[in-house]
Amino acid sequence: MAVKIKKLLVSQPKPSSEKSPYFDIAEKYGISIDFRPFIKVEGVSGKDFRQQRVSILDHTAVIFTARTGVDHFFRLCEELRVTVPETMRYFCVTESIALYLQKYIVYRKRKISFSSTGKLEGLMPSIMKYSSEKFLLPLSDAHQDDLTNLLDSKKINYTKAIMYKTVSNDFSPEEKFDYDMVLFFSPSGIASLLKNFPDFEQNDLRIGCFGKTTAKAVKDAGLQLDLEAPTPAAPSMTSALELFIKENIKNGKK
Repeated sequence: MAVKIKKLLVSQPKPSSEKSPYFDIAEKYGISIDFRPFIKVEGVSGKDFRQQRVSILDHTAVIFTARTGVDHFFRLCEELRVTVPETMRYFCVTESIALYLQKYIVYRKRKISFSSTGKLEGLMPSIMKYSSEKFLLPLSDAHQDDLTNLLDSKKINYTKAIMYKTVSNDFSPEEKFDYDMVLFFSPSGIASLLKNFPDFEQNDLRIGCFGKTTAKAVKDAGLQLDLEAPTPAAPSMTSALELFIKENIKNGKK
């Protein structure tokens, strides 16, 4: 039976810019697109953080991989009444994260480094320059090991600190789940789907995802994966989605 892609759910927050490719796709192909995250981030409480037995002031540098990490680091410092010394060094995976620090500190007075490439590997030369520092690494409970593997390979002295966690953003009984296709961006999104709908049956629902770990989660859950990004032909989810829709039109399935 042919499935018409008329109603699509993107499991991310609605784009802030009206120039998002999602809106172009919706208009171009007459598709209704909803944005609804399946997961949300919650901060670890000061009480729970203490149970990790991590002392922020035992460290002389902090590595930030996301703005979320910045927010929860300073939130916990305030909650725990920790005054961060001006001598603290900050290492950020991207320049935008480094600039975001201005929300909490006077930028010019602090020692801030960021990756020259916007990737983890580009940050390592700066970290190696100060390899004698004691690094603190704020993370989510659901984190990948790319950075920790890099730090381990260089024998960097660091401590992982779980400061926030990813939890299911539960659906209310009033929310309808009547979509032709859903796009996922993390394994946590798949876990949330199965938590919200314990008796979930895919039937004719099309599933698309971004990233290899998400694709693995889809398959491990016994679900059919219809669209996977990125690919050489479609480096973004929106470009992959448009190719998928065009193929459906070609096959007379839209």
